[in-house]
Amino acid sequence: MNERKPVGQENPMEAAATRKKTTAKPAKLGRDVQARLGQQLRAMYDEVLNQGVPDRFNDLLNRLDNNGSKDGH
Repeated sequence: MNERKPVGQENPMEAAATRKKTTAKPAKLGRDVQARLGQQLRAMYDEVLNQGVPDRFNDLLNRLDNNGSKDGH
């Protein structure tokens, strides 16, 4: 009942579970790469912030504010 598999043909999931975990340090980015990523993220999010709020959202927020002030008084 206990079948033996030829060497090198073990189940990859079983092999991964039995391997010892290494205590490798996480990869670090250089300062130049971090700076470039920061610039790109700021550029992307600045564009999103400058788009403003659509009129339908402003209308919805105003309606919600008005309903809340009527219910509270």
